[in-house]
Amino acid sequence: MNNLKQRGFTLVEIAIVLVIVGLLIGGVLKGQEMITNAKLKRIESDNAGIAAAMFSYQDRYLQLPGDDGGAQGRFTVYTAATDNGDGDGIIGLGNDWALPITTAWAAGTQETLKFFAHLRAAGLVPGSPTDSTRPTNAYGGQIGIQDGALLISGHVTIFGAIDGPIARIIETRLDDADPVTGRIQANETGDAAGMDAGATTGAAAYLDSERYDMAFRL
Repeated sequence: MNNLKQRGFTLVEIAIVLVIVGLLIGGVLKGQEMITNAKLKRIESDNAGIAAAMFSYQDRYLQLPGDDGGAQGRFTVYTAATDNGDGDGIIGLGNDWALPITTAWAAGTQETLKFFAHLRAAGLVPGSPTDSTRPTNAYGGQIGIQDGALLISGHVTIFGAIDGPIARIIETRLDDADPVTGRIQANETGDAAGMDAGATTGAAAYLDSERYDMAFRL
């Protein structure tokens, strides 16, 4: 007669396994939290860096990058009037921040495309001074600039395609937690009104399921 006994896990062994699983889950969650915090800080630092570069350019040349009407004579890399802005103290208008980067430069226009190019020409940000490419933010959307957005007056930086939960955290940390008011305002990515100055945002509250273009007043 077979007398072999079946042996299961003891309570101590099960407890040890549960502790290990808990530690692994806790480590993963902590790692995700650290990554999220790092991305949030990158957005804040990118915004501060753009503002610092813009004001440094203005202090140095008494012009705004992108709007600089004398860029052709200021930087040897520029050889045509199409490289200049119109010098009116305003960088772009309306939804210019989202102009396709393949748009050809014309004299006195496409200033939001020339903004980062002029900063590159001045050595204030890295890259080619003839490149219209916008930087990308920590969540993969583009970073742009224009005069006014939604109900914000003056120049703004716009961080595109930010996930809803992250947009809520940014808004709460840096402003009034409301996408419709304050120095940070947002609209759903792809909304028909876009980020036009004076447009009414369709984002009454941040939803986890949506992505947002966020405007930061400089």
